Amino acid sequence: MGRPVALSGHELADAVASLPGWEVRDGRLHRELRFADFSRAFGFMAAAAVVAQGMDHHPDWSNSYATVTVDLTTHDAGGVTVLDVELARRMSELAVQLGAPLPGHET
Repeated sequence: MGRPVALSGHELADAVASLPGWEVRDGRLHRELRFADFSRAFGFMAAAAVVAQGMDHHPDWSNSYATVTVDLTTHDAGGVTVLDVELARRMSELAVQLGAPLPGHET
């Protein structure tokens, strides 16, 4: 099976609507996740790295203390694909498991 193609505008809008807390920024899926502390943020990154490696699809991300900033795109497709949407979904699930508040429930 070949690599997926970039989602159309309508497909991308539908995908983002199904991913609370994610938005399209500069042509990539984007989200900032805030954890209780550095250890939880880094724990999230370690768990997400295992998922990403298993998918053979890797995020562009950074960590500053308790905040992890994630940008997802499929470089060889020139945009957001189903791989990015699936990785975003799985990262969101991990974030909740590791204590990041649900979007709209931040304190």
